[in-house]
Amino acid sequence: MSEVIIKGAEGIPYFTPEQTVPAGTCLEVTEGKSIPKAFQPLTIRGKTFQNRIWVSPMCQYSYNDGFFSDWTLVHLGSMAAHGASLVVAEATAVLDNGGITPNDAGIWKDEHIAPLKRIVDFVHSQNQKIGIQLAHAGRKGSTMAPWTGLNYAHAGGQKGFPDRVVAPSAIKFADDFVQPRELSTAEVEEYVEAFKQAAIRAVKAGVDVIEIHGAHGYLINEFLSPVTNRRTDKYGGSFENRTRFAVEIVKAVKSVIPESVLLFFRTSATDRFEHLKDIESWKGEDTVELAKVLQPLGVDLFDVSTGGVDPRGSTEYGPAFQAKYAYQIKEGCPKILVAPVAAIHEPEVIEAVLEKADAVFVGRPFSWSTSFVLELAAKYGIKVQWPRQYGYYTTNAH
Repeated sequence: MSEVIIKGAEGIPYFTPEQTVPAGTCLEVTEGKSIPKAFQPLTIRGKTFQNRIWVSPMCQYSYNDGFFSDWTLVHLGSMAAHGASLVVAEATAVLDNGGITPNDAGIWKDEHIAPLKRIVDFVHSQNQKIGIQLAHAGRKGSTMAPWTGLNYAHAGGQKGFPDRVVAPSAIKFADDFVQPRELSTAEVEEYVEAFKQAAIRAVKAGVDVIEIHGAHGYLINEFLSPVTNRRTDKYGGSFENRTRFAVEIVKAVKSVIPESVLLFFRTSATDRFEHLKDIESWKGEDTVELAKVLQPLGVDLFDVSTGGVDPRGSTEYGPAFQAKYAYQIKEGCPKILVAPVAAIHEPEVIEAVLEKADAVFVGRPFSWSTSFVLELAAKYGIKVQWPRQYGYYTTNAH
């Protein structure tokens, strides 16, 4: 009898079977039906995702001194193993004063590379792809994790950094947030360099995608919006000046990442100030113009969200309520790819969104079940690849 060789996944110091066909790949559809858009492959500059269901960055507030831990290995690894073609690590601070809370993930020093690489290596062992979201919280920094009961009241004492919270302009987010200090022009340039160095570390860890976090009222978003940017130097005033920080970060990051690493940009497409007609704010048409600037610089995809820059922002929630802004970006800048996030859970909603968008980011459903992709396939009535270790139990009874 000939020897049977079971090939293991490469690049990790333990055995796990090679996932030749990544979990979440469509294998079979009902005769006469086509593959649902959610399970049609997407290729971006030579990098192929076997489905279009991606895990949105979800803050976990579970780290000491920025170091990724086994929580993240399980959190992201389980979703990748169960069929998500891309998982994106949460907002990761590029400086030690860049966290939303003192317990945010970080990548501001070289020591952060190894624990991130451990997670990246596992995801790659499952033949899946992983990204990281580079961020700085700006004036929304040094708060508390939402489950503390303090619910974002600032951390003043217990490992917080209230004396080092910065912003484009010295304007508080809300009464119970820290009073930020306005960055000098020279400091802004140093913060651009911090994003660049963080990208270098992320590449060393082996990520497939780098996403720049320009949304939700954090530092880049604060520079973009006239609600929060009252500067009079080259980083404030006109559209060109307010977008300069984002443009310089994109250029800096792009200059140090290889062609094999994709570059995404998360945007708050609108401040949600449509009900406040007398206040100048960031609007959907501004995001279209930003896309026209960033796409030629090497941004592959806009991850589209809204709001977060000011508590006065308002919106009506519902299925795929933010997708219309992704469509607006796509119409205004056809060369850019778009993937909206928020309330995109059910097959009919996903298929409708993918008529105009290229992929969807999903958050909460993955926290409810790491098998969301496999469960979604069952709702569609299609057969998909399972991870080898679990797929065996779907075809063999003992």
